[in-house]
Amino acid sequence: MNVDQIVWTDPDRVGGLPCFTGTRVPVSTLSTYLDAGDSMDDFLEDFPAVSREQAQALLKLGAPKATAMAAEHALAA
Repeated sequence: MNVDQIVWTDPDRVGGLPCFTGTRVPVSTLSTYLDAGDSMDDFLEDFPAVSREQAQALLKLGAPKATAMAAEHALAA
């Protein structure tokens, strides 16, 4: 899965926060859930627009790296 399928940014949506692609769910929400002791299943249940594959890919890649890559791609577009 490439970064464009995981995270996107749009200055006109959600205040420009990096979100899971195709959603308005900030990628930081996943970390918030996991840091609070909630499971991946809890997160996916509360945010069904995010796929398990997206969430797992974000964790594998790392949110900071995925966010930086998405920002670079947005600037190039």
